[in-house]
Amino acid sequence: MPLPLIAIPADIRHLARADWHAVQTQYVDAALKVSKVMPLLVPALAEGADIDAVLDRVDGVLISGSASNVHPSLYGLEATEADGPFDTARDATSLPLIRGALDRGVPLLAICRGIQELNVALGGTLVSEIQDQPGRWDHRKPPVEERDGMYSIRQPVFVREGSCIAQYLGLAGEVQVNSLHRQAIGETASRLQVEATAEDGTIEAVSVIDARGFAVGVQWHPEYWAETDTPSRALFEAFGDAVRAYAAGR
Repeated sequence: MPLPLIAIPADIRHLARADWHAVQTQYVDAALKVSKVMPLLVPALAEGADIDAVLDRVDGVLISGSASNVHPSLYGLEATEADGPFDTARDATSLPLIRGALDRGVPLLAICRGIQELNVALGGTLVSEIQDQPGRWDHRKPPVEERDGMYSIRQPVFVREGSCIAQYLGLAGEVQVNSLHRQAIGETASRLQVEATAEDGTIEAVSVIDARGFAVGVQWHPEYWAETDTPSRALFEAFGDAVRAYAAGR
């Protein structure tokens, strides 16, 4: 049988004096190899994106992480240079894609920048440079060059008993993850339920309260170790199961 299709919105990257629509391979690999779904990359369009045309054809949506940040104007603040870098074309594509997926009940998994986009798409706010906030940890990536070190599993988060995330991970309480970021959820959107936090109170996972199916966001990076880390694999397998169930019910 053909694999069900999922959409992953791209970033705009400037390489070799040209702009490219790009998605990191780690997200594509986790979707294909662990979720067992076929990823389709959606171009990041500043205007003109036909979100309904995408959602008519896919059975799931994966919102990936990125080095760029959601533009502060989208949650009511003025942008400063310190808030960047920005990718407004991605914002213009991914936020409507999130809202459209939720409206239709299309399974949604949002990772890192994705959880922040999910919060903003539903009316929440973000906080920049959380390492400078009183009582907060430094959640930025370790100062190493090799990627396995950058994405090393080194930080505990605390998953709420009975939460959607606990169900998908197959466990609750303390879970070791690889969370690396300098922005985080500020004011939580009213439609979101906080499902996991770091020890310093930083929100690390949410679910959509009124969702008709799988709709969660995590601040950490389960895609990087999805083939070898048990909780990371469990989350991507649960996403794949939800995608197949949605496809079967169409």
